[in-house]
Amino acid sequence: MSRNPEPDRRDLSTADIASPDRRREEERRAAGDLSAVPRRAVGDHEPLALLPDPELKQLREHWVGIQAAFVDDPRHAVEEADHLVAGLMQRLAQMFAEQRKDLEGQWARDAKVSTEDLRLALQRYRSFFDRLLSV
Repeated sequence: MSRNPEPDRRDLSTADIASPDRRREEERRAAGDLSAVPRRAVGDHEPLALLPDPELKQLREHWVGIQAAFVDDPRHAVEEADHLVAGLMQRLAQMFAEQRKDLEGQWARDAKVSTEDLRLALQRYRSFFDRLLSV
C-alpha cells in the first residue's frame, strides 16, 4: 500500500496528461531550432528540491523496482514507468498550481508578497525548467 496520501495514479498515463491539442502545440514549439539557445553552465546554481525527501525516496525506490522488473516483464515495466512519470508530472503540476494560487490569493487581497517569496518561487520554476531542458 502506498505511504503517500495522494490518490493512486497507477491508471494515469502520460497520454492522459497531454491532450491531443496540447501535444500538437508542443510539437510545433519543439520543431523550432533551439541550438542557438545558450546553455547554463553546470554549477551556475544548485537545483532546488521539488518534492520533500520522503517522497523523493519513495519515487526512487519505485523506479529501482521498475528497472529490476524489466528483465522478467519488459512490457509491464515500461507501463509502470509511464504511470510513475505521469503521476510525478501531475504531482509537480499540482505543486506549481498551488504555489501560484497562493500568490494570486495574496495579490487579490492586496497583501504584500515579499520579494524573497517571489525569488524562491522563481527559483523553483527555474530549477524545474532547467531540469526539463537538460540533456
